[in-house]
Amino acid sequence: MEHIDLTKLFPQKTIDIKENETFDIAIIGGGVVGTAIFKEFSQQGAKTIILEKENDILEGASKGNSAILHTGFDAPVDSLELDCVKNGYEEYLKIKNDLNLPLLKTSAHVVAWSDEQKENLEAIMQKGLGNGISNLEIISAKRLLEKERNLSSTAKGAIVVADESIIDPWASPLAYLKLGISAGGKVACSHEVQDGHYDGEYWELKTSQNTIKAKLVINAAGLHGDIVEKIKGSCDFKITPRKGQFIIFDKTAYNLVNSIILPVPTKITKGVVITKTVFGNILVGPTAEDQESRDNSVVVSETLEELKQKAFKMLPSLENHKVIATFAGLRPASDKPHYRVDINDDKNWITVGGIRSTGLSSALGLAKYVFSLQDNKFDPKQVIDDVKIPNITELLPRDHEKAGFDNIVCHCEHVTNREIKEALKEQSGAGTMGGLKRRTRATMGRCQGFNCISTIAKFCIDEGKSNE
Repeated sequence: MEHIDLTKLFPQKTIDIKENETFDIAIIGGGVVGTAIFKEFSQQGAKTIILEKENDILEGASKGNSAILHTGFDAPVDSLELDCVKNGYEEYLKIKNDLNLPLLKTSAHVVAWSDEQKENLEAIMQKGLGNGISNLEIISAKRLLEKERNLSSTAKGAIVVADESIIDPWASPLAYLKLGISAGGKVACSHEVQDGHYDGEYWELKTSQNTIKAKLVINAAGLHGDIVEKIKGSCDFKITPRKGQFIIFDKTAYNLVNSIILPVPTKITKGVVITKTVFGNILVGPTAEDQESRDNSVVVSETLEELKQKAFKMLPSLENHKVIATFAGLRPASDKPHYRVDINDDKNWITVGGIRSTGLSSALGLAKYVFSLQDNKFDPKQVIDDVKIPNITELLPRDHEKAGFDNIVCHCEHVTNREIKEALKEQSGAGTMGGLKRRTRATMGRCQGFNCISTIAKFCIDEGKSNE
C-alpha cells in the first residue's frame, strides 16, 4: 500500500454552534480533569462546552501516565489534593461498574532498597494513617519476598498499601466526556483559545475557529494553564513541564509482579514504579526531568537505558523479557508543590492548574470541588444509564470473543474492525491516530503497528468515505 499521511486520516472536527449562542460554562482543556469537570457541570444542568486545542481529547499531559488509582496515602497533609484524590477514588469505585470501567485491585508495596529508606517507612506510614488511609502495614523483607518472589533479595522491607489499584487511564476520561455529551454538553476540538474579553456578564473567547460566549470560564488547560491564565489578565503561577519516560515490557512479563512496586518518594517525584497494566503488560517509569518545552515528549535512549537498568536491579528476571514500547508523558508541574485551584469572582473565572501526577485519581473529586466554588444553581439532568465504555483490557471479555466482529485488524492486541468503526463514531469519536490507539489498543502491541497500520489506515479512509 502506498504511503499514507496518518495526520490526514482524521479531518478537523467541527461543531454546530448557532449564531449568538451562549453557554453557562466554557471549559478550556480536554484532559482528564477537563473532561471530569465537563461531566459534572453538564449533569448538574449547566449548558457546558469544552474547548480543546487538539483534534481529540487527552492529547496533552493526560495521554501519558502510570494508570494508578491512588488512595492518597502519600498526598500532602491537609491539602486540597488529598481531599480530591480520596473523593475521586471513592467516586470512581461508585461509577465504574455502570460505565464498564476496569479496575485491577493489585495493592502496592512501597519498597525500601537501603537502610536509610527503611528508616523512613514508619514516617511514610504514619503520614498515610494521618491522611485517613487505614489499610497500611509495614512488613519485613522476608514477608515481602514471600509475596513478591521475583523481587531482588536486596529489598529491605516495605509498606503494604492494600487499596492501590490499576485502571485504564484513557477509558475513564472518555466515559466522562460521553456522560457530559449525553447530558447536553458540547465538545469543540481543534478550538485553541487564543484570547478573550469579559464584559462584566459574559466572556467572549476567541478560538482558532470562532468565538465562544460563556458566563463562566474554567481554565483546565494543563501544560498551557499559565498561558491561558493570562487571558484573565494576571497569572500567579508558572508551569514547568516535567517529562516522565516509560518502558513497556512484553505480555510474557506480566506475572513477574503481583502488586504495584513503589519507591520511597522524594520531594520531586513519586519515583520509578514497576506495575502491571490492565492490558497485560509490565510498565516501568516514570523519570522526572524538568524542561522548558510544553510539547517535546521525545524519549531519550540513554535515559531509557538507565531506567531499564534500575528496573533490572529491582526485578532481575525482567531482563529475560523484551521491551515492546517506550513513551514519555509531560506533567504540568507548577512553581509550588500543590494544586492551584481558585475562583476569581470579579472575572467569573475558575483556575484549575498545577494538577500533576495525581490528576487521574483526583479528577472526579476535583470536578465536584470546582462545581462547589460557584453559586449558580442549575437543574440537574437525569443521568443517562446507557453510557458504556467498550472493554479493551485483559480483565473482561473482548470484542473478538463475541460474534459478528467482522475481522481482526490488529493481531497483537486482537483489535477488530468493529472496534475501530465504533471508535470513529459520533462527537466523542477519535480525532487523531493517538486517540484511536487509546480507544482500541490498535498498533500498541508487540509489532507497534508494523503489520497493521496500513490496513487500519485504509479502513479509516473507507469509513470516512462511507460517512460523507
